[in-house]
Amino acid sequence: MSDAAALYRLLGDDVRLRLLRLLSRERLNVSELTAILGIAQSGVSRHLGLLKDAGLVREQREAGFAYYHFALDGPAGTAPSRRATAGTRAHAGPANGSRPYDDALRALLDAQFGEMGGTPAAGEDEARLQEVLRLRKENFDAHGTEGRQLVPGRSWAAWARAMGVLLPPLTVADLGCGEGYLTIEVARWAKRVVAVDRSAEVLRRARDLARRRRATNITWKRGEIEHLPLADASVDLAVLSQALHHAASPPVALSEASRIVVPGGRILVLDLRAHNESWVRTRLDDRWMGFADDELRDLLCGAGFEQVRVRVGARRSGDPFTVLVASGGKEAGLPAQAPPRPRAKTRGTGEARKVEGTARGTP
Repeated sequence: MSDAAALYRLLGDDVRLRLLRLLSRERLNVSELTAILGIAQSGVSRHLGLLKDAGLVREQREAGFAYYHFALDGPAGTAPSRRATAGTRAHAGPANGSRPYDDALRALLDAQFGEMGGTPAAGEDEARLQEVLRLRKENFDAHGTEGRQLVPGRSWAAWARAMGVLLPPLTVADLGCGEGYLTIEVARWAKRVVAVDRSAEVLRRARDLARRRRATNITWKRGEIEHLPLADASVDLAVLSQALHHAASPPVALSEASRIVVPGGRILVLDLRAHNESWVRTRLDDRWMGFADDELRDLLCGAGFEQVRVRVGARRSGDPFTVLVASGGKEAGLPAQAPPRPRAKTRGTGEARKVEGTARGTP
């Protein structure tokens, strides 16, 4: 009875149940679990250690990473060996064997996982799991073992940098730059990059990262993307990567981008296609739940851009998030002035929705 009681106490923690539910779906490493669960890496490691000692989680080393998966998967009687340490001896079964109640425990956990499936927390976990799987699939270096040949040096990052070599030395504005990862990549091929973000703390971290990467052609500016601290017609290319859905008014933000782009210049927008994952409002401070393809195209056209194209940039089956890539150009020879800017009105009214455009979701 003490063995079973110890297991029940171990499984009385919501985070450990969420973790087990994820590992029953997919093998994951600590970094991936940290990103999905939204807790500190030390906490994830501690929970994994307890579950591993209890024989509920199994560890597998691969390509320098430790992956974990649910140990009760597979036919009855195949539970893994367990370390009977002093702190966990009460719930450690016989080495290299299965406990008499493993089948019942698996059935009980399956039922619990099913009940959890309809909760908001499980929905968020599922969405973030799909994002992790998408990123893993796109990473040739770390995901070349299951049925694929591992090719040394194959890398999306290297491919993107190679494409940058073909571009002319442009002046680029990274609007809503965040912690500067994209900014620094653009700085590899751009003549100059102006990076804008509203957060002083985020900009401080971005500056520190740029200093460590020895990127010296970046100017960091604090400001809102709806009121850019840049002069008219001062950049060749404006980039908004996952920034537009944070804007108080997407039409105003794109009008500002049009104002700072030179005649003949271009805009590049990466953002989410319209989705129903409402948790992003509270967890990620998203104001808009993505944009439909036609909505994003209309927003860019309304800001004065021509030859607008919207296409899918990244999509994975089962992932609720699809990345759209939109581009457009500003007609050459136009005077350096901004197109008409929508007046920002009090949000939350029907009139404000009409003024702010058709972006999905009310801030």
